[in-house]
Amino acid sequence: MLRAFFFVFLLASTVCQAQESDYQLVAQTVNYYLEGGTNNDYETLKKAFHETATMKYITKDGYKEVNALEFFSGMDASKPKQNRKTRIADITISGHAANARLEIDYPTFTFIDYMNLLKIDGEWKVVNKIFYRKAD
Repeated sequence: MLRAFFFVFLLASTVCQAQESDYQLVAQTVNYYLEGGTNNDYETLKKAFHETATMKYITKDGYKEVNALEFFSGMDASKPKQNRKTRIADITISGHAANARLEIDYPTFTFIDYMNLLKIDGEWKVVNKIFYRKAD
């Protein structure tokens, strides 16, 4: 009986460590996006995205869908750092799929970003981003 308990405990702790590791890796991936955006650093930002990642959003003209890397490719690292605060509000992982909700606070508005990620060849990559711009 004690052996069975120990085996179950060992198995459960191994699973928790793997999930924690994936949690840290997902957080690292979305932090590439957050840090790159804050610093206008496209090279850092693009580490977060799969090359075919899409970004979908609503403007006053309606629904838009673009390649995420093309959208951000005009970043200029010589410009001043963005005046914003960022935080990872939530990360959910199910096997090789994950979702992260991010909050990016500017002085007069907040972006709520939802990032969908897949673990591709052992690496977490954003494959889709949707967002909402909330006026403060």
